[in-house]
Amino acid sequence: MTFTMQSRKLAVDGAFEFSPRVFGDERGTFVSPYQESAFVEAAGHPLFRVAQTNHSNSRRGVVRGLHFTACPPGIAKYVYCGRGRALDIALDIRVGSPTFGTSDAVVLDPAAARSMYFPVGVAHAFVALEDDTVVSYMLSGEYVKEDELALSVLDPALALPIPEDIDPIMSERDTGAPTLAEAAASGILPDYEKCLEIDRALRS
Repeated sequence: MTFTMQSRKLAVDGAFEFSPRVFGDERGTFVSPYQESAFVEAAGHPLFRVAQTNHSNSRRGVVRGLHFTACPPGIAKYVYCGRGRALDIALDIRVGSPTFGTSDAVVLDPAAARSMYFPVGVAHAFVALEDDTVVSYMLSGEYVKEDELALSVLDPALALPIPEDIDPIMSERDTGAPTLAEAAASGILPDYEKCLEIDRALRS
């Protein structure tokens, strides 16, 4: 068995999509969603030390996000969908980034076994496209409630690709989250250079 993985740079600076080879036979399938050598080849650096893993289960129509962590401390993510289907969205909110305000999205599911890497300072959201959708994360830092922030995934200025046939099911926190412009005006958005500095520290 030879493990192979393809990578693709996303429109958001520093973010990547990874597509591993899926092995199947009469027993079922086997896949390796994270492969260090492929990650290093694509990103130019190793993945962060994993400090926490998260696992969510969502019914169709659930939208989680847009979420990000205050910088500092900042948190990087590696995201995978183990069951169902999710539209995973990255949005660059790092002030000073060459791709500030740019988003990209990838459909994650077990069939293709794609994963997404989010560097520090990039906001994350996903839309559950099926019932019983399981999304798992590897995180560079542990959850601290006071550091966790949100933006409106329905901000019309962002024009995120929420499917038209989805009636979003959202938490109270996400429903009341500010727009990108409001967050910028309040000064809560992360600084690009500071995010790069934190990313480098995570890899040292």
